[in-house]
Amino acid sequence: MRAEIKKTINNYQFLNKNQFNSIKESMIIVPLKEGENIERALKKFKRKFEKTGIVKELRKRQAFTKPSVEKRKQKIHAVYVQKLQLVEE
Repeated sequence: MRAEIKKTINNYQFLNKNQFNSIKESMIIVPLKEGENIERALKKFKRKFEKTGIVKELRKRQAFTKPSVEKRKQKIHAVYVQKLQLVEE
């Protein structure tokens, strides 16, 4: 355990101030009120974590997609959304 903590501290030594602050800002903080249920705090944490989009970004980075494929997917999605909007009207 101590070795792991020391290792992370050593890694932070190589970061400049802006990089360290960005890591610090990315931490999710869930303030607990006195007597608050831990289940509710976990639910808040999960919601905040979901909003950050970290998991979505990690999945996206697992495999490279060509820019042309991304543009094609965006066009297909735009057509789909436009059809949905026409159906609503």
